[in-house]
Amino acid sequence: MDVDNLIEMANRIGEFFDSMPDRPEAVDSVADHIRRFWEPRMRLAILAALDNPEASATMEPIVREALSLHRIDLTPKAATA
Repeated sequence: MDVDNLIEMANRIGEFFDSMPDRPEAVDSVADHIRRFWEPRMRLAILAALDNPEASATMEPIVREALSLHRIDLTPKAATA
């Protein structure tokens, strides 16, 4: 999975929602979009990138904030048998 591409996609989402006047709503909207439209592998990869200082430095501030605040909700649930 190309993490740089995922970060670029997340940054575009963040830039879109960053124009909202209500910052908490904008942050929640970034996380909601990623949760709803990204497959579990993509979410795991972007969350891992958040923990990498080099990768997270390339993320828009709103993206870092959304991923940090909503990490639990964005983490895919373990598959059950």
